[in-house]
Amino acid sequence: MAMTFDEAVAFVTGPGGPLEIVEETVRGRTQKVFAATPPSLRSIWDGQRARGGGTCLVFEDEQWSFDRVAEGFDALGAALVAQFGVTKGDRVAIAMRNCPEWVVAFAAINSIGAVAVSLNAWWTSPELEYGLTDSGATVMICDQSRLDRVADRLPELGIRAIVVRGDGDLPIGATHLHDVTSAGATMPDVAIATDDDATILYTSGTTGHPKGAVSTHRAVLTGLLGFGCRTIVEALRKEPGEPHPHPTAFILVVPLFHVTGCIPVMLGSALTGAKLVMMNKWDPARALELIERERVTTFVGVPTMSADLLACPDFATRDTSSLQNVGGGGAPMAPELVRRIDASFGAARPQIGYGMTETNAYGPSNSGDDYARKPASTGRVVPILDIEVIGPEGEVLPPDAVGEICFRGASLIRGYWNNPEATAAAVRDGWLRTGDLGYIDDEGFVFIVDRAKDMVLRGGENVYCAEVEAAIYEHPAVHEAAVFGLPHERLGEEVVCALQPRAGATIDTQELDAFLRERIAGFMVPTRWFVHDVALPRGATGKILKRELRDRVLEG
Repeated sequence: MAMTFDEAVAFVTGPGGPLEIVEETVRGRTQKVFAATPPSLRSIWDGQRARGGGTCLVFEDEQWSFDRVAEGFDALGAALVAQFGVTKGDRVAIAMRNCPEWVVAFAAINSIGAVAVSLNAWWTSPELEYGLTDSGATVMICDQSRLDRVADRLPELGIRAIVVRGDGDLPIGATHLHDVTSAGATMPDVAIATDDDATILYTSGTTGHPKGAVSTHRAVLTGLLGFGCRTIVEALRKEPGEPHPHPTAFILVVPLFHVTGCIPVMLGSALTGAKLVMMNKWDPARALELIERERVTTFVGVPTMSADLLACPDFATRDTSSLQNVGGGGAPMAPELVRRIDASFGAARPQIGYGMTETNAYGPSNSGDDYARKPASTGRVVPILDIEVIGPEGEVLPPDAVGEICFRGASLIRGYWNNPEATAAAVRDGWLRTGDLGYIDDEGFVFIVDRAKDMVLRGGENVYCAEVEAAIYEHPAVHEAAVFGLPHERLGEEVVCALQPRAGATIDTQELDAFLRERIAGFMVPTRWFVHDVALPRGATGKILKRELRDRVLEG
């Protein structure tokens, strides 16, 4: 017999439940934690060894068994300690596109007590250099393309590079992975505490530089188990029926340097032993081919990817009957897209999640009948995460009142790397200020209505306007600039810029585009320009009125 949401949550998280929630003192603060939290992420990877020759990873046409993956991370972990001198707490960077070696690298770093620093594979040379310098990494595990961007700077940066999927000549300071690892090597023994640092994921900052969000093993594991808890709760809410004919298989269509790809998808697969089908880059036709061939059950991407699948000419001829869930997060999903997914994928149901790098991806989630009933909502949380909406004076608001959404829980980051000011601004008395405006209804469903942060969500990528403006202001012809977002049918929002030239100067927007692409990632470069011959509108405090600019464009 199916349970209600509250009944299922009480069964799963209550005393004696499979994911019982208890209170512990964590870093000096009483917090709710899962009693079954493993000692560290190493425990997740140790579990891979028991799964033997079954398929762990599929990368395009490659098949990797659990044994092969475990042998890989054991060998790399041994090499990092013995040959590169990596010790507990040291930072080791990963800079590559999605491939099996990304997973191997992350597992090896976790297992020796080092901190995995995930660098954005789209970053330009200056951005990669900043991430390496800011994190204090001494080793970078990378592919050839990322190496090429910083190859001539390795000695100056004090970085030694381990290069995957390459056989050519390398610069000083770089070595091929196959030259430093040995088959049969044993993972070194390292004592890792649950509250030791585990990861640094970079998130764009409003001051022009990315911020390194630091998570402990407990924080990552709490987010991971939060997803598992929600999965069990939703299963208990369904009427018993025939078991699904296909074992769980995820398709990885988002980058592993993103918190979504890393935790709910990659680590979720590792925890449960599910097959992980990896794509090197997004291609809806190829995704449909892999879904059919590998009998994928779970699709987690940004909403535009779900829309791409539906719009693909191959959709009608590909077998997607294995899918159970289609959705993801990273951007709001239009209610019409929710309805199209529900009507087009057979047994698969739509799903959305609202998480952040700062929450290790865990947050409210909406799926199935709930999502069909409330398609504008991002859903509810299980009680491992507290949520409230606050007003301008910090007061907690009642249901249906709009204010800033705040989270509290053990899945939150411990702070930003070497940035106490940003940490203090984001996390106050244990509560994360999301910068998002919304409300909670009387059933506990969260609705997001706006973003307080000066940010554009472009196809799931966070683009902070101040970071783009800082690059634009480097151009000698620009007097003032305002970057903001406009609605876009496929991407959700596109990045645009209104600007005024310096007196006597003219601006060639094609030249400005090329200028920016040497300084910031391509997805951050504005796609539309509005050049003004007068000053941009400003308020009483002197700030440029971006909302007024945006309204003018929309009205026009």
